[in-house]
Amino acid sequence: MKIYAKHWQDYELIDAGGGQKLERWGTVITIRPDVNAYFPAVQSFEKWQQVASWEFREHPDTRKGFWVSLKDDAPDRWLVGYDHLKFELAITNFKHVGLFPEQEANWSYLKNIILPGHKVLNLFAYTGAVSCLSKASLADITHVDAVKQLISWARTNMEHSGLQDIRWMHEDALKFVAREAKRGHAYDVIVMDPPAWGIGANKEKWKIEDKLGELMQLAYAILKPGGHLILNTYSPKVDTDLIEKMAYRIFDPEKIEVAELWSKSTTNKAMFHGCLMRAKK
Repeated sequence: MKIYAKHWQDYELIDAGGGQKLERWGTVITIRPDVNAYFPAVQSFEKWQQVASWEFREHPDTRKGFWVSLKDDAPDRWLVGYDHLKFELAITNFKHVGLFPEQEANWSYLKNIILPGHKVLNLFAYTGAVSCLSKASLADITHVDAVKQLISWARTNMEHSGLQDIRWMHEDALKFVAREAKRGHAYDVIVMDPPAWGIGANKEKWKIEDKLGELMQLAYAILKPGGHLILNTYSPKVDTDLIEKMAYRIFDPEKIEVAELWSKSTTNKAMFHGCLMRAKK
């Protein structure tokens, strides 16, 4: 099963191919590498560079690289909108700019299930798109991330969106959920977007394929009856079969939806982004 993210007014995947993607964020156009764009692009790369403001160039042997300005007036920070929300994007030390646009597929889903007064937990919360969306839906939202700079960025997005009273937790997500289970706290909606790998505050190694089962079990433990769990993963080592296998041990198989996450460019190129699960307790 495939679920396709849609464009919105301030985001467009214009073209993709040759290991790159051409994207419009409001009025700013970027070129970024993506291993899933392994097919030929429709437009020439020269044409891409004529319209783009920024290009991220990777070093051949690593995924590290640097941004190159292609226009004299290219901003390194700017705002984009989604519904009534505002998000600040920025040229960072990595290829990311502050939003994962394919998550539109989950944002539109969440808008239909989050109700005023719901308790929502956003794990690995990044720059807070889900947190802002939840607060805009009048939910009680807890935002958890292990990186202080990302929490500051998320707070900026909250302020740009005219919101307040998001609960910020600078913590390891897995440890936070374990403590919430011990405290007997429960949530109506849990959203988690764990990284494929990483290094914790105490130099502990994180590999999603080793931690996913425990994370899913703990999330189930703090989910209210009838509550929703939304899981997203970009790891090539975690496919839909593995997610289903783990989820079937915990959830009612009839209340689980597992799918691949895709998007389609304006030039009709389809791109795979990862896997997602939506489950109900």
